[in-house]
Amino acid sequence: MPKHKKGDKKLLRAWASYDWANSVYFLVISSTIFPLYYGYICGNQTHLEVFGMSFKNTALISYVTALAFIFIALWSPILSGIADYMGNKKRFMQFYCYLGSAACVGLYWFNLDNIYWGLLFYFLALVGAWSSLVFYNSYLPDIAHPAQHNQLSARGFALGYIGSVLLLLINLFMVLKPDWFGITGKDGAAELKAMRYSFVLVGVWWFSFSHIAFYHLPRGFKDKVYTKDIFFNGYRELKSVWNSLRNLTKLKRYLGAFFIFSMALQTVMLVAAYFGEQEISWSGEEKTMGLIISILLIQIIAIFGSILSSRLANKWGNIKTLILLNSIWVALCVGAYFIYEPIEFYVIAAFVGLCMGGIQSVARSTYSQLIPETLDTTSYFSFYDVSEKVGIVIGMLMYGTVDQITGSMRNAILFFVAFFLLGAILLIRLHLKSGKTMP
Repeated sequence: MPKHKKGDKKLLRAWASYDWANSVYFLVISSTIFPLYYGYICGNQTHLEVFGMSFKNTALISYVTALAFIFIALWSPILSGIADYMGNKKRFMQFYCYLGSAACVGLYWFNLDNIYWGLLFYFLALVGAWSSLVFYNSYLPDIAHPAQHNQLSARGFALGYIGSVLLLLINLFMVLKPDWFGITGKDGAAELKAMRYSFVLVGVWWFSFSHIAFYHLPRGFKDKVYTKDIFFNGYRELKSVWNSLRNLTKLKRYLGAFFIFSMALQTVMLVAAYFGEQEISWSGEEKTMGLIISILLIQIIAIFGSILSSRLANKWGNIKTLILLNSIWVALCVGAYFIYEPIEFYVIAAFVGLCMGGIQSVARSTYSQLIPETLDTTSYFSFYDVSEKVGIVIGMLMYGTVDQITGSMRNAILFFVAFFLLGAILLIRLHLKSGKTMP
């Protein structure tokens, strides 16, 4: 394994390459092919019987997703603390990468006859994808100088969008033209089989390309001694970060705003494809092509959106850029409530793409610039990650409950307008109180 100095271009490119490897999960499985596959295998069964209870099928996925994020929020601090104390965060990043990629392959066997195994693989793939990002994000201040954070964060997201779009295009041809790939079956069976092969391709892609980053990234920094009660060190580190916020007013206020708008952002992004699958009036076989095209549109525009937001952040400042992006998300959620036709969905998708990558990239780089200089970066990013995950748990539970009670995903989407609005207000307050001292 080569040793690179902080700020080395080869090291930065290697770090960003993990976005290329990992992002295929978020696009193909979380956002596109799996929601389509899930909708098709459910068919006219709007409700599923699981553990003796009846759930609306989209609400069931929301609850399983929330459960996965509860697990991540509780378990990742333990592993983050161990990683810092042992000075080998890369090993834990690899573990979650391998777990997630293997679970993606396991989704090949997802169907209603073995719904419990299918939901387990869905659960494990989500845990692997999001947990590996805890360690991946924590590398940012370790390997890059502050002046490089905005550009590098945006590069990672852009690479992720490009790589995931490339694989999604391959999957698109597999699903629409399965006979080209030797996939056969009658009455839609070939298309469903192609979707299942897509899950396998995601696992192989993610596992294979991740080794570029693993080859170049350092193991971590061991600045503390190993102790026998290491199991709880992660929570002690979180408590230490929480206590440090008393003297880090700007960081504390930023985390409050981030918690609110990230809760809405991540929830809306996680359910967007299910919304398109159920709430838009597709005609005939238009649904498969239409949903994949709309997600492709989001991803392609997001490449430019992340770069544009990075430039705006460098010119206007990160906080002003985040205020603008939150305001646009308010308008998008209101607009989504009123759309029914595919062309309207495409328009909303284009604007979602413009804002999606930008707000994530700028939010991550803002946090990396606000944390104090320390070798204990994993604990600070674990705190950031736990905040995000707790927000997702609350968001998905609220979304699933509104969907379950009202029977409409539209009402659930509209519900999050208030959170984007509150996020913008808190960021405005932060900007007014901190002024030019904010990034």
